[in-house]
Amino acid sequence: MNTLADIGLIGLAVMGENLVLNMENKGYTVAVFNRSVEKVDKFLEGRGKGKKFIGAHNMDEFVKSIKRPRKVMMLVKAGQPVDELIEQLLPHLEQGDIVIDGGNSYFPDTIRRTKYIESKGLLYIGTGVSGGEEGALTGPSIMPGGSPEAWPHVKPLFQAISAKVEDGTPCCDWVGENGAGHFVKMVHNGIEYGDMQLICEAYHILRELCGLSSDEMHQVFSSWNQGELNSYLIEITADILGYRDGHGEALVEKILDTAGQKGTGKWTGIEALELGVPLTLIVEAVFARSLSSLKEERVKASGILDIPPVPFTGDKKALVGDIRDALYAAKIVSYAQGFALMKTAAKDYKWNLNYGGIALMWRGGCIIRSAFLGKIKEAFDRNAELQNLLLDPYFKSRVSEAQGGWRRVIAAAALHGLPVPALSSALAYFDGYRSARLPANLLQAQRDYFGAHTYERVDRPRGEFFHTNWTGRGGTTASSTYNA
Repeated sequence: MNTLADIGLIGLAVMGENLVLNMENKGYTVAVFNRSVEKVDKFLEGRGKGKKFIGAHNMDEFVKSIKRPRKVMMLVKAGQPVDELIEQLLPHLEQGDIVIDGGNSYFPDTIRRTKYIESKGLLYIGTGVSGGEEGALTGPSIMPGGSPEAWPHVKPLFQAISAKVEDGTPCCDWVGENGAGHFVKMVHNGIEYGDMQLICEAYHILRELCGLSSDEMHQVFSSWNQGELNSYLIEITADILGYRDGHGEALVEKILDTAGQKGTGKWTGIEALELGVPLTLIVEAVFARSLSSLKEERVKASGILDIPPVPFTGDKKALVGDIRDALYAAKIVSYAQGFALMKTAAKDYKWNLNYGGIALMWRGGCIIRSAFLGKIKEAFDRNAELQNLLLDPYFKSRVSEAQGGWRRVIAAAALHGLPVPALSSALAYFDGYRSARLPANLLQAQRDYFGAHTYERVDRPRGEFFHTNWTGRGGTTASSTYNA
């Protein structure tokens, strides 16, 4: 074979097919393989016809068609299928070749796989790829991590196919060692869960309390997309609300109100619990999807459980403005929590994450792309050691300006029985974070009372622990002090 491929890709599903078309469009020759080889032929006879693709019908043929050091990208279902594919690949690869997992793998698996692949004399990259079908074709956000030595080999290609911000900067850069890339993609997806739930709650209040039609909500979201809420998710929400079916009716109102999920939001919540980071908004967004799945149970409960009817008598136009402010303020909290999780994980896993760079990578191509992310980049440019986005001068002032409307929206929703778990948990986090004193002193007393877990005192140095025999019947022995 005269021509060798610059990179090979296994997995010609929606993302894989669009990604290789993107690569070829940027001047690269791509080898393609799929477990069901009929897909290879179908692709080469269809969307790939006449383009710089090399089709393969078995693993040996596929690997031999790629230039050394070989770059082999996998886009298959996360979990066991990735491990199985790696084992099929290994006998055909040589020292210095690079294996790339472009799927939504759980980052501990990527940590394990990086170590395993490196032990074989190969290099490994676990990279988040965000942007969906359209992004894969026209330019996604790409978040690579793994073996640092592999980055120079894939950097030109990855940055060529990635989305670009206004000044041409690619939405792709090296994130860190082992599982860092997939961790950042996991947090991206968690924030995506939060953003989507916040928008859905705003839609629900506009519909139920303001009484707006789909056409009117289409106009509201379209206008919001012209301002500081400008983002891909606000844009597509406006499109969805304006879409009509064959009967001229709003299609969104005919869609069953049960949401699915693929697990990345759940992973984000689990890791937050492991690291002790209060990721309240994102976790509530995950649970909101779980609650939505109880459709039959909810329908039954709606006929049994009710609240005293309270008619809405407020100014609906003013409420629309308050909803916009609530949405923006809660969005700040969502990102503040997500970046706090990354900062804690970076210390725990010894990653050197560039938080401004991550915001820039998310600025284009990905599902959460928005003008808002430029403000986050500026915040970390001002202070690379920023502990929490809420402490940045810009975000502090914006929350201060928006919190009146934010509080009015949550109060109105509670009064009229509308669930707003993401909006309200965001406010609870904000109020907790800004509180110099919380009631955890009583909680520690309770723990010491029933389990001799000890406590610290406000009038003594931190790190000094005490135990009280609260009943007079207990002994003086205290439990060891630790945080699980």
